[in-house]
Amino acid sequence: MRRYEGLFILDTSGSAESAAKVTEAVRKLIGKAGGKVEAEQKLDRRQFARVANKKHAGGFYVNLVFELEPSAMDDLGIAFDEHDEVFRTQITLAPATDEAVAD
Repeated sequence: MRRYEGLFILDTSGSAESAAKVTEAVRKLIGKAGGKVEAEQKLDRRQFARVANKKHAGGFYVNLVFELEPSAMDDLGIAFDEHDEVFRTQITLAPATDEAVAD
C-alpha cells in the first residue's frame, strides 16, 4: 500500500454540517476502494482567488492522508468525479513518516 495525501474542495450549501457529511462520504469511498484514512485536517470554507462562475465562488477544503493500493487509484478518481459535492481533488504521494524512514 502507498500513502497518499488528498486535498478535496467540497461544493456544499455553505454549512459546516453538510461539509462534514460530504467528508464522511469521501472517507467511505476511500474505504470502499480498499483504503484506510490515517488523518483528516479540516481547513474550513475559503473563497477562490479566481472565480470561474458564480455558482462556485468558494468551497470547503479538507485534507486527508490515506493508504491505498496504487491499482485502485483510477477507480477512486472516477468515484470522486461521479460525486457531485466533490468539486476538485488533488492527490499526491504523502511524505514518508518517521517510522518508515527509520526502517
